Amino acid sequence: MARELCKDIRDKSVDLHKAGMGYRTIGKQLGEKATTVGAIIKKWKKFKMTVNLPRSGAPCKISPRGASMIMRLVRDQPRTTQQDLVNDLKRAELRARMDGAMYRKVLANNLLSSVRALKMGRGWVFQHDNDPKHTARATKELLCKKHLKILEWPSQSPDLN
Repeated sequence: MARELCKDIRDKSVDLHKAGMGYRTIGKQLGEKATTVGAIIKKWKKFKMTVNLPRSGAPCKISPRGASMIMRLVRDQPRTTQQDLVNDLKRAELRARMDGAMYRKVLANNLLSSVRALKMGRGWVFQHDNDPKHTARATKELLCKKHLKILEWPSQSPDLN
């Protein structure tokens, strides 16, 4: 893969070209090949700028914060496996600000499997507080559709806070 030139070198190439210097002379002065200088000048003539244009391709799957988290984990624990990293990233994703849609997704994916894993049987009662995402109409419909018994929770109760 070709290395990317810094903006200063590209700008100096254009400035020297404007001053009337040839590609070979500019290349010798800056320590670059004449073809590299020619490509920079050609791009400048076409787009009137020397900065690199955005490239096509798929967007990143992880955020810069996730990438730094991976680097920190691997630096601290060099024997970390790929699966450990995937699990840590999934847990970090759950630390994001939760809204109603995310809450319903968590319930749909994890509630019944957790009940089975805890071997709670049939007599269990689901409990959550009066957070707006818990009392949203769509959330209530989801819980009703799954035929869950829900513990009634008094709103703004000082006794239970």
